[in-house]
Amino acid sequence: MYIYVVRSFIFVARTLDSVHSLFSSSSLTGHFRWSTIEHVMTSSPHPADRPRALHEKIGEALRARIADGSLAIGAPVPSESELCREFSVSRGPVRQALSALRAEGIIAGGRGAVARVVGSVPTQSLTSFLSFTEWANSTGRRPGQRTVEVAKRVAGDEAAALLHLEPGEPVVDLLRLRLLDEEPAMIERTSFAYDIGRHLFDFDTDAGSIFAHLSACGIDLVAARHTFDAVPADDVDAELLGVGVGTPLLRERRLTSTSAGRPVEYSDDRYLPGKVTFTVNNTVAAPNSVIRLIPET
Repeated sequence: MYIYVVRSFIFVARTLDSVHSLFSSSSLTGHFRWSTIEHVMTSSPHPADRPRALHEKIGEALRARIADGSLAIGAPVPSESELCREFSVSRGPVRQALSALRAEGIIAGGRGAVARVVGSVPTQSLTSFLSFTEWANSTGRRPGQRTVEVAKRVAGDEAAALLHLEPGEPVVDLLRLRLLDEEPAMIERTSFAYDIGRHLFDFDTDAGSIFAHLSACGIDLVAARHTFDAVPADDVDAELLGVGVGTPLLRERRLTSTSAGRPVEYSDDRYLPGKVTFTVNNTVAAPNSVIRLIPET
């Protein structure tokens, strides 16, 4: 079951605009003032198995057409009546789907004006929070990865604290470059509790989804806490992503837990501007899932 939150609003972390606006308020060489968004979710181990609502199916179909060029930037989006006939639905689901695409910055116009495609930056919903591979496939993009390192080592201070490990306990550290359509998109730094991460030593981490592999090993990764902020690219980021040191990156830090509440994975993922946006859909069902923090002064 998914837990969403307070009020009906959509937060879109538009990578390029958000990151640059954050950096414009502070010097890269001085003290940062970051706006941080934290989101907590629970889910079944296989989000793809959840029955999809009609508006989600319509939205996914339109995103796929935009991704493959069937609907090019500048092209008109099919009208509400055309979409109603195509998907055999009422106007409600169609309007929900179009509203979501507008919020994501993929289309503009409508409600009296012709809606047109204005962008094709893929949006990663937090309902696909575990698997980059699953999300990329769902958007019509081709996921890929290049593993830089998989190693057993003593946990660093941050990972040890977050994973509730004693000093000197081992973890499995992973460093991967993630690709979209063979182009660099994100750097993935992950620390796994050793009893979980050891399963990576008999898995080709360039072959696909780690989380799908861990699920197949019987590991129930069902909850995650996400924290978003912006950081300048360090030397490793710059080399792997092909950008200059100090380039603004959108960072997602994720702490993943089992159904027993045990934290077993901590990840620091850094995305290139323009490669992805994040969307959070909220309802009144669970008022404590999203925390908005005031930037430090």
